[in-house]
Amino acid sequence: MAGPLSGGPLSAAPQSADAARALWLEHLAHERRASPRTLEAYGFAASRYIAFLERHRGEAMTVPGLAEVTAAEVRAWLAHLRSGNHPLSPRSLSQALSAIRTFHRFLDLRLDAPNAAISLVRGPRVKPGAPRPVTEDQARGLIAEPGLDPDREGWEVVRDQAVLTLLYGCGLRISEGLSLKRSDAPLGDSLRIIGKGSKTRIVPVLPAVREAVDAYLAEQPFTLDPDDALFRAKRGGALSPRHVQATVQALRGRLGLSPSATPHALRHSFATHLLGAGADLRSIQELLGHASLSTTQRYTEVDAARLLSAYASAHPRA
Repeated sequence: MAGPLSGGPLSAAPQSADAARALWLEHLAHERRASPRTLEAYGFAASRYIAFLERHRGEAMTVPGLAEVTAAEVRAWLAHLRSGNHPLSPRSLSQALSAIRTFHRFLDLRLDAPNAAISLVRGPRVKPGAPRPVTEDQARGLIAEPGLDPDREGWEVVRDQAVLTLLYGCGLRISEGLSLKRSDAPLGDSLRIIGKGSKTRIVPVLPAVREAVDAYLAEQPFTLDPDDALFRAKRGGALSPRHVQATVQALRGRLGLSPSATPHALRHSFATHLLGAGADLRSIQELLGHASLSTTQRYTEVDAARLLSAYASAHPRA
């Protein structure tokens, strides 16, 4: 029997919608290398979708039932998400619909349950927001600040500095930085990164990044196998994205930065600062691993806004 990860249709497809959802999430985790955050969001969206359909129809949902879902039912689900005590924003609605489209694509390709009605549903229009990077000084402050914390063990401080230096110096997503193995270090002149959709890219490694990772390796107390995660938590397990997010949240409070100063903002800063220094958009697109140049072009809005702000504050007639 073909397995759920083998790439072809299953010869013994599950009948329940919840079982299909579980297989889909397994596919996303192992074949598509989706991040834990994506898995959580997609799994939650599919759970709400199935639960709504069961209430709407008054019966348990099956895979054949999902193949018969109408466009009107999907629109009713979106309307349900827009109402209630906690209505979703247009952006969140668009993300939820994207998750369900991905789910139905899996049902079609792997469980032989196509549903053409899904393509008839259009989500709300969402204007992409401009990235919110931190300044160069703020980025340096975030990287340096862990060293001023007297309550952390020395190797943990060096680890946090290495992770933040890596995100800013190489423009990585948190999941990409934390996916590095012990065998990847010491770092060379470049890193091979597998990003969203299993897309591979090569990013150059600055000396400052190599030095930060080398300092962490010299201090960390664990014996690691080549396939072990490079960055470790206090008790020896793999470092989690939530730890990095919580660390930056604490740091921005001490530095007086806005809530937009997140780990991902360091990736935005990497791109914006390269653009400000004269790098071309195509090069930045390759370094970030963006599938579309239009995604990278958002950084021109940020740089133009910075230039206008500098002009307004400096010009004598402004």
